[in-house]
Amino acid sequence: MTQVPGMRYQHVQQQLRAAPHSWLVTGCAGFIGSNLLEALLKLDQRVVGLDNFATGYQHNLDEVRASVSAKQWSNFRFIQGDIREASTCAQAVEGAEYVLHQAALGSVPRSLADPVTTNDVNISGFLNMLVAARDAKVQSFVYAASSSTYGDHPALPKVEDQIGKPLSPYAVTKYVNELYADVFARSYGFKTIGLRYFNVFGKRQDPEGAYAAVIPKWIAAMLGGEVVSVNGDGETSRDFCFVDNAVQANILAALAGDEGTNQVYNVAVNARTSLNDLHKHLVSTLAENAVSYSLAPDYRDFRAGDVRHSQADISKAQRLLGYQPTHTILQGLQAAMPWYLQFCAKLRAS
Repeated sequence: MTQVPGMRYQHVQQQLRAAPHSWLVTGCAGFIGSNLLEALLKLDQRVVGLDNFATGYQHNLDEVRASVSAKQWSNFRFIQGDIREASTCAQAVEGAEYVLHQAALGSVPRSLADPVTTNDVNISGFLNMLVAARDAKVQSFVYAASSSTYGDHPALPKVEDQIGKPLSPYAVTKYVNELYADVFARSYGFKTIGLRYFNVFGKRQDPEGAYAAVIPKWIAAMLGGEVVSVNGDGETSRDFCFVDNAVQANILAALAGDEGTNQVYNVAVNARTSLNDLHKHLVSTLAENAVSYSLAPDYRDFRAGDVRHSQADISKAQRLLGYQPTHTILQGLQAAMPWYLQFCAKLRAS
């Protein structure tokens, strides 16, 4: 069973339902962005969404529409545009009280293959959004940071003020985001919060493409009767975080008091799961959904730019934001699996 959300989050949800606010969600057609959009609309909030469909999809927006009431959907306005255009950022942020900035080009391998575009979107685009939000005098600016910022720092669990050297162009861009946000806080009195996501997974996470995350990629392979490829010996470990936990952290961060702002926070569950154990979890969760899979993994070379182990200390987010993760990795997989089964069935039928 999933846990009940923390008292702070329950209180914030009640406040929002009683007094709707105006939000901007960038990357709203993407994985985390569409989950944020759905959560906000279900709380009867007014939301503007910005996306250029580089890694987001119209079908994600269609799913959100189907999951909310007609009245709630009428509170949403979509802008198709790119954060690399300053004028588009200014248009999107107009009238917003809170910004949840999720638009970015993720993936370590993608950044190694094309560091220029990753830099352009993740740094130049990020700066455009910061400037636009500052000029619009939004109340807070919450942005997607990354656990990749910890780089080669060996200590576990990861603590926010102890980082190493970046191991990929993607990691560099996410660290620069934190530096820019800190400078804007110091120079302009602008309230920012960075959320260092640790391997977020859940519904609407794309299983296709060369840069698909491990969980959706493996699920799609298993459902197709294919052998799963493992980079390295399978003992590489990650702190897998269900998307509902990330949604909670974003909303709490946006409404945080002064003590909690101008900070970065780990968003995870403070647990480590090896790739070998993840494989077992997926097989067992598929079995719970009447899908049998018995193929052994195919072990390959380690992947360039990857860290060996990752686990987050979440005590800072718990203390200052009231963050309380509601799903372990197994609970998250159980909650997300029906979506993956349905989505992959549609892919095979198309």
